[in-house]
Amino acid sequence: MAMLEVKNCSIAFGGLKALSGLDFSLQAQELMGIIGPNGAGKTTFFNLLTGVYDPTEGEIFFDGTLVNPLVPHQINRLGVARTFQNIRLFPELSVLDNVRVAFHHRIRYSLWDSVLARRRFAEEEEQVRLEALRLLQGFNLEKHKDEKAKNLSYGDQRRLEMVRALATHPKLLLLDEPAARMNASEKRDLIQLIRKLHTELKLAILLIEHDMGVVMNLCPRLLVLDYGVPIAEGSPEEIRKNPKVIEAYLGQARTPHQ
Repeated sequence: MAMLEVKNCSIAFGGLKALSGLDFSLQAQELMGIIGPNGAGKTTFFNLLTGVYDPTEGEIFFDGTLVNPLVPHQINRLGVARTFQNIRLFPELSVLDNVRVAFHHRIRYSLWDSVLARRRFAEEEEQVRLEALRLLQGFNLEKHKDEKAKNLSYGDQRRLEMVRALATHPKLLLLDEPAARMNASEKRDLIQLIRKLHTELKLAILLIEHDMGVVMNLCPRLLVLDYGVPIAEGSPEEIRKNPKVIEAYLGQARTPHQ
């Protein structure tokens, strides 16, 4: 059985259909890209999958559990984590504390353990600190652990979002335009980092990305959306040659209105 099953999903806002008839599956440990022009419904799908929106029609199953009625923190506990198109860190918190907050659902000590500074509280907090530092080290961010998140470079803020997502121990990682506003060197490093995460942590990854060099380089399978409708699915080579994709996105402009 597939890890993720999306069955004929649609969502409408008023009379506007943002997604229509989305139907695909994702296997455990698979790396897949979702591409399409602005307004194609890519981030809307991530919002459906993570419980921000409810589909107007259709169903989404993750590891056999129907996701539709669940709220974001419940879906996260199932093993789905994400980053955002617009960075959503806690800007005034330190880099380390931005990661530590992601461990909240795994904490087992009680309020009174915390208030009375009992041994269980101290032990769990130290475990959280050490694991957060280990994750930061893997992204070369440990040296910034005491800095406020808002003071990091843009690329480091992107990486910190990924660290925070990974701290929840996901089975499926959703990356929403992780290469946005990165320079060529940062994009090369990002490609290597995502490959490393996919291989070493054995994660399934869904990647939304506008940079074709990044997504074609990384993803063995691509899904293309246009105006909320899936228009193509296949390997990077198949997508490059697909006339509908070429027209919609990859380089040949649509016929202008006369």
